[in-house]
Amino acid sequence: MKHIFGPVPSRRLGASLGIDLIPYKTCSYDCVYCQLGGTTNKTVERKEYILRDSVITELKSLLSSLESPRQAIDYITFSGSGEPTLNSEIGSLLKEFKAITDIPLAVLTNGSLLFQEAVREVLSNADLVVPSLDAVTEEVFQKVNKPHPSLTVEKIIDGIKEFSRSFDGETWLEIMLVKGINDGQEEIERMAEVAAEMKLAKIQLNTVIRPPSEKIALPLNEEEMQQVKEKLGEKAEIIAYFDRKKERIYKGDVENEILAMLQRRPCTIPDISNALSLHINEVIKYIEQMQKNNSVKSITRRDGLYYQAIK
Repeated sequence: MKHIFGPVPSRRLGASLGIDLIPYKTCSYDCVYCQLGGTTNKTVERKEYILRDSVITELKSLLSSLESPRQAIDYITFSGSGEPTLNSEIGSLLKEFKAITDIPLAVLTNGSLLFQEAVREVLSNADLVVPSLDAVTEEVFQKVNKPHPSLTVEKIIDGIKEFSRSFDGETWLEIMLVKGINDGQEEIERMAEVAAEMKLAKIQLNTVIRPPSEKIALPLNEEEMQQVKEKLGEKAEIIAYFDRKKERIYKGDVENEILAMLQRRPCTIPDISNALSLHINEVIKYIEQMQKNNSVKSITRRDGLYYQAIK
């Protein structure tokens, strides 16, 4: 599988089968907190980056290999290594997936292209869309998201508002909070005002948990997250960690393979991905849990972020 990964345990969506429609780190943003590292192709150009038919073939193959796909997968999720709405075929894929399976379809997007009517229309076949909005003032937007030059925070806000009001499925708004950058009182109060103008089922608050692309991206503590939650109202929730013991899809053999590799030498996320033929997003999920269990730790070298086993 080149473009499909998982199912992987998701803190939001349970057992999530990932669909990656974009080459690694092709995105309209270069967020300071991104766990995948810096954006190498910052663009707003929509085209068929990954061939539609190859993705459909992979999905059919995977679903046919499962005895009960509906029980094994909670959501089929368009996310991956970059911004999924950059792929011009996402709409036709959503429509085709609807014909193949009744598993709910989710799209995780940075929301940067929702100001385009064509993008809003092609997402109409999704069941759930989760756009992110990390800032509501231009200065903070530039600091935290480092967007493509053609994008402004006003465009992003207008696009998400318009989409949420016209979309028949559920819209959840994700806010990634970075200490000292977008957690100021005025920014949060304005964020609450903007969110109140959208048709949202949930507001999901996240903070920097995985190692970010830039060292300045620091997490808020539990008390600080709770204070933001209270300001954003009853729809707001703090995204919880998944519990490995409760996750039916967490594979101990995969964790053991990763651990054995890190016991031999420190490795980067791409190193592990290439060696074990796992999608980068899948590796990140396991590394996150292994850090939580204190079996691995991260170390920063001149050429990047590495992980090693804790002996």
